[in-house]
This record gives sequence, C-alpha cells and structure tokens, in this order.
Amino acid sequence: MHNHLNLIVGEAALELIPREISDHPAVVKDAKRRGKKSFELLLDISKHYWAMKSLKDFWKRGRPDITHLILLNVLGFPASKRGLVKVYVHTINDMVITFHPSIRLPRNYNRFVGLMEQLFKVGRVPPNSDTPLITIKACNLSNLINSIRPSKTILLTSAGERIHPNDLAKMLVKEDNPAVIIGGFQEGEFSEENLKLADVKFSIYPETLDAWVVAAMVVHDYEIEMNLYSTI
Repeated sequence: MHNHLNLIVGEAALELIPREISDHPAVVKDAKRRGKKSFELLLDISKHYWAMKSLKDFWKRGRPDITHLILLNVLGFPASKRGLVKVYVHTINDMVITFHPSIRLPRNYNRFVGLMEQLFKVGRVPPNSDTPLITIKACNLSNLINSIRPSKTILLTSAGERIHPNDLAKMLVKEDNPAVIIGGFQEGEFSEENLKLADVKFSIYPETLDAWVVAAMVVHDYEIEMNLYSTI
C-alpha cells in the first residue's frame, strides 16, 4: 500500500540573527523597534541587508517568506489535510522543523515570523505542550533522510534532468515512501554534500520557478495521480 509523500524544504533560508552581526546598527534598530534582543530575531534580508553582506553565502539566506509560502501552499492541500504529505523544513544551519498534521499556520507573515522566533527560542510550539504542533531540533539533511528512510530520494533543481511534472507524480505514487527535496532559498544551489544525498535530480520546468510554485505543482500532481479528487 502506498505510504505518503515526504516533502523536504532543504537548506531553508530560515535562521535567527547570527551572533557575528547582532551588534550591527540595522539589526539593533530592528530589535529595539520590536522589543527583542538582536539574536532572538529572524534574519530577514529585506531588513538586515547591510548587516548580512559580510555573512557567508548571504545571497541564499534571510528569506523566511519562502518557507512561509511553501508551507501555506503545501499544508493547505487536501493531500496534506488527509495525512498523505509529511512536510519537513531543513534550515541552512542544520535544524529540522516538523509539523503536526492539524497545524494551522498564520496566514500573516509577521505572525509567522513571531511564531518561528518563538520556536527557535523554546524548541516547540505551543511552548509547554506535550503534543506540540511544531518542533525543532538540530539535525542535518543526511540524518533527516536516514530517519525517514525513503524508498527514493528525489531532489529538484534547475540543473537536474528534465521531467514532466505528471511523470514525476507517476513515479512518486509507485514508491512506498518517497522523499522530494525542494530548495528553500532564493538563489544559488544546494551544497555539494546535500546534492549527493539524492538518488536522482530532476527539473520540472526549463526556467527557474519560485520554490512555493514548485512545491504546489509537485503536491497537486501527486494528488491527482492518487485519485484524490475522484471520490469527492
């Protein structure tokens, strides 16, 4: 019997302000305005660009909105609501975030940011719950994949072999525990070691698409292939 689709947002541009830039005026000003300590804020390139320019790989960091849009898209699909899609967010700093199927994420971006800041600080949301809706732990992509034990690990990248989204969906449905990795960053490529974790690398469109569009295409075509709409 078909299991479910594991969707991994890989190297997501989601992290707290790194200590080395926590004293930068752009960061300090933002922290004051929000009544928080600098290192409790999510890194956001639209607010902290001048502070970030000194960071390694800064162009693929500080975009929490990408993860927010992927999650809103994917968690809203019928397949997710029926428990057929399990979503993991692996961050650029090797943290892994998991979500309870009943989660209702804030639609508003600022509220999402507040939720993620709480998660990074406390480790779970709600903070004192025995059955948290969201949890976070230190874990690299290799260890995450080892814990999922996928029957096939597919990484989507514009540099991958071209495949029609329908053909990808047909392949996913034949697998009993497939994993699809989508980049949660705006520019650049996955690290060399993370690229090596995939059994196969595919591209579903000849031009670069936003990550949340790719995620939506994958999940929707998968749902159709699973005949999810034929029983409605």
